[in-house]
Amino acid sequence: MNNLFKRTLTGSVYSALILAGILIHPVVFALVFASLLFFTQLEFYKLVERGDSCPRKSTGLILGILLFAICFGVVCEIIPGSTYLIFIPVLIIIFFFDVLRDSTKLIQNIAITITGFIYVAVPFSLLNFIIFPGYPEKPVFSPELITGIFFVMWAYDSGAYLCGSAIGKHKIHKKISPNKTWEGLMGGTVLAVIMGVANTYLFKTTEISDWIIIILITVIFGTLGDLFESKIKRRLMVKDSGNWLPGHGGLLDRLDSFLFIIPVIFVWLTFSGKL
Repeated sequence: MNNLFKRTLTGSVYSALILAGILIHPVVFALVFASLLFFTQLEFYKLVERGDSCPRKSTGLILGILLFAICFGVVCEIIPGSTYLIFIPVLIIIFFFDVLRDSTKLIQNIAITITGFIYVAVPFSLLNFIIFPGYPEKPVFSPELITGIFFVMWAYDSGAYLCGSAIGKHKIHKKISPNKTWEGLMGGTVLAVIMGVANTYLFKTTEISDWIIIILITVIFGTLGDLFESKIKRRLMVKDSGNWLPGHGGLLDRLDSFLFIIPVIFVWLTFSGKL
């Protein structure tokens, strides 16, 4: 099967799943994104295991799902905000059990377990506050903004891939990611700008100035997220993080930009008073 056709088909199914999770109902959102969190974090742990590390996968995954569930429960006003404090005793227990393990790489394994949690679970969990703006005063399920953010991210990724494949010659960082080019970055930026302009007509609640900032964050931090994951794969000498998505590799390959973009957008939305 032609690789471009395979990427397009897989990308369409993947995008439809994302949009279903965002648009249908809060419960569907929780189920879809909690599942993506789980399998992406698991993929990260399996990836780093190739480098002779031994993260506590079950512990990290439980923590990740727990954080997402707490964030969802808090913004839905099902549980009190102070529920976050449960992570203090949980982390103490993690350290205690890791000390009991017969391992020569105790600190490394603990660090990687926590890294997987921060790298994957935190960005996914922050989505709850973006899709429920107004917390803590009056949170309301509002999928428009996060839908537009995904549109911009997908436009940037698609433009970067198409332009990079067609005319890419000048490498952004040859040693880390030889397939990433400045031409691809420019092509992705142009398509992201077009999508941002379209979003102002699709989603009337967000102004063009906001989409410009979201585009800048996407281009800068999306590229950094891509390079970060590429560096990990380069060190481990693997091409893809997994094989969940034919033509794209693994979930981590598809979401590496997202994991850097969402926390920065969340910080900007918070400080600008738009959440």
